Amino acid sequence: MNKLIIGTRGSKLALWQAYYTQDRLKAIGVESELKIIQTKGDKIQHLSFDKIEGKGFFTKEIEDALLRDEVHLAVHSMKDMPTTQPEGLCLAAISYREDPADCLVIRKDIADENQILKLPQNPVVGTSSARRKALIKEVRPDVSLKDIRGNVPTRLQKLREGQFDAIILAMAGIKRLELDMSDFESIRLDPKEFVPAPAQGVLAWQTKTENMEVRRILRRIHDAEVLRCTNVERKVLKLLDGGCHLPLGVYCEVDSLGYFHVSSILSGGLGQELNRVNLSSSTSLNLAEQLHERLIEDVKL
Repeated sequence: MNKLIIGTRGSKLALWQAYYTQDRLKAIGVESELKIIQTKGDKIQHLSFDKIEGKGFFTKEIEDALLRDEVHLAVHSMKDMPTTQPEGLCLAAISYREDPADCLVIRKDIADENQILKLPQNPVVGTSSARRKALIKEVRPDVSLKDIRGNVPTRLQKLREGQFDAIILAMAGIKRLELDMSDFESIRLDPKEFVPAPAQGVLAWQTKTENMEVRRILRRIHDAEVLRCTNVERKVLKLLDGGCHLPLGVYCEVDSLGYFHVSSILSGGLGQELNRVNLSSSTSLNLAEQLHERLIEDVKL
């Protein structure tokens, strides 16, 4: 195979991910080119994620291109990936993990040092994530929630224009795009408290199951240590049969002694109390199953 074709979305963050992939491949002597593919999630900008039918609305069109052999591999944000792969496709490798936390980005002119999270009274906060909505409401019940779509720079521009008092973004996107955040008051939200989506901050490389050549190449840029944690996080998601619309947060880390520490939250919906479960274990065996069992005890889904 002379040159690999990488399927990617066209947003700035998706292209960062694709260029990063190209750099990793080039470092092991593999040349590649990009093919930009628009997905359902890119086309439908007026609806929040929970209003869009089905799962995988940032991945399906790229996966179809893989199955048709129009591209050799695809790069995705792992948190956008359904837990079950379409027949004929597999996740061949994953990347390092960027900062997994969420970030509350507030307009400087309305930031209030005397209030929790520096948000003024009755603030309008922009997010389309059911998880983020449930978490911010727990901390500040007076928040008015407003859906926001578009890529990261577009969302920041909407904030600048005063359409919101604050928005919630992933730290990973802010760091990878090296965005100038000096216009705003930014607060990193502790991932053990404001629990991120499963596999947030991780990239996933997908290819055809039968394409052993590409799978072997991708194994050379794979991060096995990160996989130990994302396996736990995504197993909980799979047990709940959830997609991006589910108000679920799971964050797993391994300490220097090899112990797993997992923070998780699940909500039955806005206005319902969040169920929080934190577990530590010397092994990942059955850890996701234990989390799942305790998460659903008091939650009506």
